Amino acid sequence: MAADDGGAGKFRGASFTSEDFTGARFRDCDLRQVKITDSWLVDVSLSGLVGNLVVNDVDVTAYVEGELDKLHPERVQLRAMRTASDYRAMWATIEDLWAGTVARAGRLPGPALHQRVDGEWSFAETLRHLVCATDRWAGHMILGKPVPYHRLGLPDTATPAADAAALGIDLDASPPLEQVLEVRGTRMAMVRGIVDGLTDDDLERECPRLPAPGYPEGTYTLGRCLNVIMREECEHRRYAVRDLAVLETDQ
Repeated sequence: MAADDGGAGKFRGASFTSEDFTGARFRDCDLRQVKITDSWLVDVSLSGLVGNLVVNDVDVTAYVEGELDKLHPERVQLRAMRTASDYRAMWATIEDLWAGTVARAGRLPGPALHQRVDGEWSFAETLRHLVCATDRWAGHMILGKPVPYHRLGLPDTATPAADAAALGIDLDASPPLEQVLEVRGTRMAMVRGIVDGLTDDDLERECPRLPAPGYPEGTYTLGRCLNVIMREECEHRRYAVRDLAVLETDQ
């Protein structure tokens, strides 16, 4: 989230004393360097980019990461990628994991896959977001397509509506899951095509900067772009599996 957009920085450096935040929800917030003292943290759920998390003077970051690695060993494989062969093997793992997840989702009633759990993206919306992520990091940055975005892709929630429209994305779309899966299949095939012909030298090739809304700042190598794609795949599958478990108990 951009700290200066839409007044988002108005609480920077603020101090809250004896306030009641029971039931509060914080989404897409920058909480770096937040300090909470003498407060009640009961039934609290945290998710996001976690680092140097200290609870009651104990840094629990390594514990959290270790437990996640046990539950999702693909995270370890992702961090270990170095060569083109590693990237091919990682993508094969992602393909297998998602095949099983889509099959699991297919056992639920169709409407459940468009249902949000605790305000998070539905299963269909998660797949649409991965379409958009692939369009950005593979289609736009690696393959250099000036207009790679499918209208059914779903950008992150911080993307302004005007930027999404400029990319040709229809934020109001509500496609059936079959259509989402069809588009998703073409994007996974796009990445498969990239990794199949990948060499170690390719990983260090700098991707050209193309002007477009939402284009990431800085210089990105092909390997770094692929790493972003694969990390998105792993993390959003983790969220999808978490929410599928909830949906299954509701049936």
